[in-house]
Amino acid sequence: MELYLNATSPYARLARIVLLEKGLAESVTLKWCDPWADDADLLKANPAGRIPALITEKGITLSESLLIAVYLDSVSPNPPMLPAANLGDVLHLTGLGQNLMDAAFTTVIARKHYGNKIDESELGQRRARAIQRLLKQLSSELGEKQQASAINLGEIAIAVALDYLAFRLPEVNWEEGYPRIQAWHAGVTARESFQETAFV
Repeated sequence: MELYLNATSPYARLARIVLLEKGLAESVTLKWCDPWADDADLLKANPAGRIPALITEKGITLSESLLIAVYLDSVSPNPPMLPAANLGDVLHLTGLGQNLMDAAFTTVIARKHYGNKIDESELGQRRARAIQRLLKQLSSELGEKQQASAINLGEIAIAVALDYLAFRLPEVNWEEGYPRIQAWHAGVTARESFQETAFV
């Protein structure tokens, strides 16, 4: 298999963490690329020019990080990223993480192309409010959660989104504003898969 990615995409990092947690790292070749440079190999694999993109052993290209995670979970069932026993809860957390990731990522991209004044636009303010609402809900839901030895897709998505916020939007300062999230986050990101894939 081949995985197209870069070092700063939260979506690519999510896929890579799942690879590591599933013990599949040795069966995948990492194809580092710049999706903003219209990389020819990436465009051949994924005409949308987006990462991550996974080419399976059968030559099928999968895009979108959560779909890639679902596929990898089927390739290597243990440990399950989407455990059947509490699938609803895991999908709920995954949605919260994905929404936080999306709000942060689109803020970063909007600033890149239009400058920080874009934050004052209606869409910019809507994203900022969404980030705060999501952090408040995560603080409520994760504050009492005990970190198990295994990890699921929802926990990965949330922890990656929080790391991306700290990496690209440090002014949000969620660590200081939400100490209950910080305690949970510290336990998750101590895992080797997070250490190996840290944003640089």
